[in-house]
Amino acid sequence: MLQSTSQYKKKLNGWLSYAFASEVFVIVSLTLFLPICLEQFARDNGFLMPDKTEPCGAVKSVPANASAEDIAALGEEVRCVVKIGWMWIDSASFSLYVYSISVALQALTVISMGGIADHPPHRKLLLLSFALLGAAAATTFLALPSSSPIWWLSAFLAMCANVGFGASVVAMNAYLPSLAKEAPEVQAALKALEDSRETDEENTFPQSAEREVDHDSEGSDSSTAPLIPSSSPSSSSPSPKLKTEYENTLSRTTSRISSLGIALGYGAGIFGLILALIPVTKMGGSTFALRLAIGLSGVWWAVFTIPAAIWLPGASPRDGNSNWERTEAKWNTRREIVKAWVRLRDMLRWREIQKLRNTFKFLAAWFLLSDGFTTITSTAILFGKTTLHMSPSSLILIGVLTPTSGIVGSLVWPVIQRKMGWSNLRVLITLVLLASFIPVYGCLGFVFQGRTKFGGLTTQSEMWGLAVYFGSVYGAFQGYARAFYAELLPPGEEARWYGLFSITDKSSSFLGPLIVGLISDTTGNIRYGFFVLIVMIWAAVPILLSVDVERGRQDAREYTIDGERGRDTPSSTTGNGVHI
Repeated sequence: MLQSTSQYKKKLNGWLSYAFASEVFVIVSLTLFLPICLEQFARDNGFLMPDKTEPCGAVKSVPANASAEDIAALGEEVRCVVKIGWMWIDSASFSLYVYSISVALQALTVISMGGIADHPPHRKLLLLSFALLGAAAATTFLALPSSSPIWWLSAFLAMCANVGFGASVVAMNAYLPSLAKEAPEVQAALKALEDSRETDEENTFPQSAEREVDHDSEGSDSSTAPLIPSSSPSSSSPSPKLKTEYENTLSRTTSRISSLGIALGYGAGIFGLILALIPVTKMGGSTFALRLAIGLSGVWWAVFTIPAAIWLPGASPRDGNSNWERTEAKWNTRREIVKAWVRLRDMLRWREIQKLRNTFKFLAAWFLLSDGFTTITSTAILFGKTTLHMSPSSLILIGVLTPTSGIVGSLVWPVIQRKMGWSNLRVLITLVLLASFIPVYGCLGFVFQGRTKFGGLTTQSEMWGLAVYFGSVYGAFQGYARAFYAELLPPGEEARWYGLFSITDKSSSFLGPLIVGLISDTTGNIRYGFFVLIVMIWAAVPILLSVDVERGRQDAREYTIDGERGRDTPSSTTGNGVHI
């Protein structure tokens, strides 16, 4: 047991180390410096409206204590556009369009890698390969000045970095169900349940389940190791109280590990932002300072991925597992990519959706919520820079406040949940309602602007309070969304279904910034995008309320696609050849 505990801690630390490595890129670059840098690249090569003759570089940031009237007075004269091909594009829209294309590419990548990531030896390889791609792309920003005639390659680098991050996180999330299942407290609850079933005169807990528990306790990472084992008690269990205790322990553990990863990643991101604040402030927010921050986040990403490469298991098969060896000999990556697309088609058939209706209800809500939250994060910094005309150092401080509050939120909400006795679903709905206040408040700017000196997100000072508020909500939301979804997954197909989770996220994240970008181009005022966010966030609430968690868990445990799950992979058996 000591060896098993040691292996589990090593696996958990490897998983957390990748959260520590990759989240710095998200906080430092993806949500802060990358949108600013892309906008600055376009601005350095753009011209002011309406004449399109004066370079955009002539416009300076306004003071931090500027009033709403001062900011509004700048008006149309500070709108900057850049020519891409035959089109004139708003400098802020350029950044949003690049992000939209990158998440579309990310979705295609995630679909293709789903089946490969479900195969444990390749899961780790995928994680490390895409981590290298993303880190290298981010680091290359150091070598591309905005004055270069090929400055537009910054868009390609941003796309590669975002694809690398998103694809690697899918592989990372695939480890979460097994991490929760193998946690000591969950194993203890399962052992108590096993003992209860063994004493039953009908011997309803089969011998194969005992071997599965022994196999899992050794820290293996079978690709079909279910979050809630198929041999766990059904409604006919002689001890429903122990069954409930086991499932509640598993649910809380999944949320705890997920939230811990979010908090650790946010902590690393805050430290990275503080480091970046020094050169950006010293250099007056120059384009080079922005590129330096992005490049350093790529270096961080690469360096701290090394512990994950060492500690995360490759899940090599046990000696003598001839079934696994035969399958490995027939392995073909191209065939697996084709099968992944076929599998996605099968998963999205109406009869399959009906089998997992509660899982797909959550995915429908997630489609709207991820778009709302992602669009808030991807446009807030652009709003502060282009509409409120905040300085780069002020934007960095905003970037520090948001993840700092996110750490507090991700750690405090599980405490609130335990004290209130709330389910993961109830916490999620509460967080969504709290988050909807932000776009509502932004829309009030149409009423307050020019009439009052404060209110409706018309002054720079309001951004500080909203950064704290949003961070505390968003940090908790990320952890709970990932953990809640884990409860509704078919056993042994975590990577594939987390891939669908990511596809749902990225397909909506592709639309949100695109719509806001078009609104900004058409109206010249990015504030109109807040109306889109309100609709997306509020529309998700009734869908979340309709999710039946208990039924969703049961449907997931019983789920197969036309009765063929596990037939074509070695993951249909454990390392001992015991069918799951």
